[in-house]
Amino acid sequence: MRLVDTHTHAWGRETLELPWVADVLPPGWSGPYTHRDLIADMDRIGIDEAVVVTTPLYGRGPRANEYTMRAIEAHPDRLYGVAVMEYFDGTKSVLTQLQQVTGHDRMLGVRMHASLAYDPIPTEVDRQATWISSAELDPVWEELGELETAVFVFPKADQLTRLEQLAAKHPRIQFVVDHLAWPDETTSPDESPWTDFEAVAEHDNVLVKVSSIPRSAATPWPYEDMHVYLQRLLDWFGAERLMIGSDYPWMDDWASYRDCLDWIETVPGLSRRDRAFLQYRTFDRTVG
Repeated sequence: MRLVDTHTHAWGRETLELPWVADVLPPGWSGPYTHRDLIADMDRIGIDEAVVVTTPLYGRGPRANEYTMRAIEAHPDRLYGVAVMEYFDGTKSVLTQLQQVTGHDRMLGVRMHASLAYDPIPTEVDRQATWISSAELDPVWEELGELETAVFVFPKADQLTRLEQLAAKHPRIQFVVDHLAWPDETTSPDESPWTDFEAVAEHDNVLVKVSSIPRSAATPWPYEDMHVYLQRLLDWFGAERLMIGSDYPWMDDWASYRDCLDWIETVPGLSRRDRAFLQYRTFDRTVG
């Protein structure tokens, strides 16, 4: 069975050409994790393709996605990319940048760190942040619809209602929710706000990444406390709208690369068909 990891990161060593502008390395890291390192790890555990999500290490400026672009160019049969960008920089500048960062056929779309305060470097969690609903972004959403690209939104559960409203307003945009809306110790799979996912699921233009599981789990592998979250998403979205991702190497302090992905083999009631959609079929439909 094929395996596509829909959420990874890679970055190069710091250089004058591509300086690191933020201290946002994974816990315990001090150096690079290159695209060659990623490919070697993918080969080691049998991952066919992966999506490199641009790290905030390079900021949001004009060259923020340069390393991701180099990665997908170096491995055009293995890697895809997701861009970050500056969304509040004047409409003309933002739209130009948006067209540039989505212009490559293996750049799948752009990411919005909805769960973080909108600062030059996204760092502080703000589960009540409202900036993705700012009227200033209306031209951006319209352009995203025209481009028929994807927006990878990283919200907390408290922001799911806001996401539901955006998905209803912009049906031509493919929304992808990162990390199951990042459940934590304040989140219950059977209570609002996390159950607001059920309303989000009413919109066919929303997918969910089942990713970064070790960081949210309160129990060790196979992260049994997280299984119920997946089962709820299966009820609401169906396996056809779910994709698995690791968030590696950000998970290196919590779990091995293999553990980030193979826990789904232990989920009760998960059929072979369900696993196929999670591991590659949903992704293939999305990019295909």
